[in-house]
Amino acid sequence: MSRVIVVGGGAAGMMAAIRAAETGHQVRLIEQNEKLGKKIYITGKGRCNLTNACDTEELFRNVLRNPKFLYSAFYTFSNLQTIDFFEQNGLKTKTERGERVFPMSDHSSDVIAVLRRRLEQEKVKILLNTRVSELLAEDAAYPFSHITGVKLADGTELQADAVIVATGGFSYQTTGSTGDGYRFAEKLGHKVTRRIPALVPFEAEEAWVKELQGLSLKNVTVTIYKEKKQLYEGFGEMLFTHFGVSGPLLISASSVVNDYAEKMPLEMYIDLKPALTEQQLDKRVLRDFEENTNKSFKNALQKLFPSKMIPVMVKMSEIPEEKRVNEITKEERLTFVRLMKHLPVTLTGLRDFNEAIITRGGVSVKEVDPSTMESKLVEGLYFTGEVLDLDALTGGFNLQIAWSTGYLAGESVR
Repeated sequence: MSRVIVVGGGAAGMMAAIRAAETGHQVRLIEQNEKLGKKIYITGKGRCNLTNACDTEELFRNVLRNPKFLYSAFYTFSNLQTIDFFEQNGLKTKTERGERVFPMSDHSSDVIAVLRRRLEQEKVKILLNTRVSELLAEDAAYPFSHITGVKLADGTELQADAVIVATGGFSYQTTGSTGDGYRFAEKLGHKVTRRIPALVPFEAEEAWVKELQGLSLKNVTVTIYKEKKQLYEGFGEMLFTHFGVSGPLLISASSVVNDYAEKMPLEMYIDLKPALTEQQLDKRVLRDFEENTNKSFKNALQKLFPSKMIPVMVKMSEIPEEKRVNEITKEERLTFVRLMKHLPVTLTGLRDFNEAIITRGGVSVKEVDPSTMESKLVEGLYFTGEVLDLDALTGGFNLQIAWSTGYLAGESVR
């Protein structure tokens, strides 16, 4: 029986602690917050999209950075095994659009309750409101040979045969993601790659975007370019905010284009009617105009847009708002149709880590054994979850990375 310390009581840390205890080890779980799972609590708007029910190949396709590294982790503890784990521990689940899996209750607190219960059943000792200040290793000089324990902020040293670092990234810093794990890793000789906010909203230049604050558009296509080079295209739901654009479509886009975070601005075009070609849309507009032949332009658009959007579209069309629709020229109409298919937005930047769902970058996976999650530099040191240079699109994939890597680390402890 080894003495195991898990640093961080989020998804990866709790799963690692449960699995290490199940395999017969004496486990301590250290969390600096007053409760476990603070970030789980707010995921999926408080509903917790705990995984995705897609097939395994689709799982890998949704991982943006270093998917091959996750081969052992995903096959050791898959998304279907994750669902089984929660179901067998009393949490009923449901699968929604895009194969997203949620608790039937729609309460993320029920996910945390399952994990907490399992920790207690496995007699994991939980230390809350406790901060680890550094990891302790056998040798004073680099390279360190073996982990020996942790030092707490109050100076207490706790001995251990293995330490699993599950401290998360920089994102949602109010939940305690302070980047401690990166500091621990670097101090023990590990390379930490550049960290960028990921799955995060965009800031936009245009004043009209802010005027639409709170408006959500469903079933639109957005395309993002940098000087005519297409960086992203996606279909789904977006949201206008007081600073720019957000919603599932843009959140996903941010993780694809964040290589360009320091090369903003980027050009984005919204296709408001992606199901129709320009020719079909022109016929649709003609039909609406014919039904409202004596109305002013601004009063003939109710079927085309949400009411909040009509003044913006009228202004951008440059067609006088009081002009009768039967007086609108073919050229004006076609220009208006093109605007609906290519509504331009200038993206000026990404929001910061406080609004990022996850962190891109982290402990280099080249220095971690993918079959165990153990450091290649320090024996007995394991890394799991968001502290690693791994990130995926929205849809439960990032939490699955946490469950899979946490489980594998816990199982691999010797």
